[in-house]
Amino acid sequence: MSKPWILVSPASRGIGHALTRHLLRTTTAPILATARSDLSGVRKSILDSNGSDGDRLDSASSRLHITRLDVTQEPTLESAAAEASSLFPQFTHHLHFALTLPGVLLHPEKSPRDVNYHDALETLRINVLGPLLLMKWFGEFLPRRNTDISLEPLFTNSGNEEPAHATWLTTSARVGSTSDNRLGGWYTYRASKAAVTSLTKTFDLHLQMRCRDSAISIAYHPGTVRTGLSKDYWDRVREDRLFTPEYAARRMVDVVRSRKVAEHRGKFWDWKGEEVLP
Repeated sequence: MSKPWILVSPASRGIGHALTRHLLRTTTAPILATARSDLSGVRKSILDSNGSDGDRLDSASSRLHITRLDVTQEPTLESAAAEASSLFPQFTHHLHFALTLPGVLLHPEKSPRDVNYHDALETLRINVLGPLLLMKWFGEFLPRRNTDISLEPLFTNSGNEEPAHATWLTTSARVGSTSDNRLGGWYTYRASKAAVTSLTKTFDLHLQMRCRDSAISIAYHPGTVRTGLSKDYWDRVREDRLFTPEYAARRMVDVVRSRKVAEHRGKFWDWKGEEVLP
C-alpha cells in the first residue's frame, strides 16, 4: 500500500503556516513544508503553536520536514523535489495533498498607465510561474492510475468520509474570474489569477491521462484573510468575511476533503465550497 504525504508551499507565514499547524494536529501523515529562509525558525514557530502535550509534540516534530524553496529560483525547487524523493520514495509513498499557495499583491494598478513592466513581471513570476514550477517538480509525486493507495484513515477526526483520490490545490482569487469582473483595475493581479484558473484546468487534464481517478487538480479562493497580502484592504471587508488564517486553513481542508472526482475536478472553488466561474 502506498503511504500518503502532504506538501504545503510556502508555510513560513499566513495561511500556509496555519495550514501546516492544522494538518499536524488533524492528520497522521508526514508533511513537507517549504520556506525561502530561516528554516529552523519556521519549524520552531510551527511546532510551538501545536501546544505543550509531549506525545503530540513528539509526533508533530517527527512528521514535520522543512525545506528551502523559492519559486523564483528554480534550482531550489529541483533541490526540494530531490529531498522529497529521498524522504518519500515513490515506490512506497504518494503525494496525497499538495496545497500550493504562492502569491503576492504588490501593485494593484487602477489603469493601464499605472502598469510598470518590472513590477508586473515580478507578480507574474510569483503568481503564475510559481504554481507552474511547483506542478513541474512535484506533480510526479501524485499517485498514478495503478497506485495502490492505503485506505487507512488519514485524518484523526475521520468521522467524515475521506476521498481516496489525491488533490493538488492552487490558491487563486475571485478577482481572477473574468465573468465576475465588475470593478476593473488590478490589471496584473487579475491576469495572474485568471492564469491560475487556466493552469489548474490544464494540469487536471494532464492528471486525467496520467492518474485517471487517483488525482485531481483544483483552484481555490480562500476569501479575504488577515495576512500581509491583504492588509491594505481589511477596512473594506465586512467583519464576518475577514477570516483568520486558522479559519481559512480549516475551511480549505474541509473543501478539499469534500471534493469528488467526477463533479469537482479541474474547477475553481471558494471557501464555501461553491464554484467560481472563470
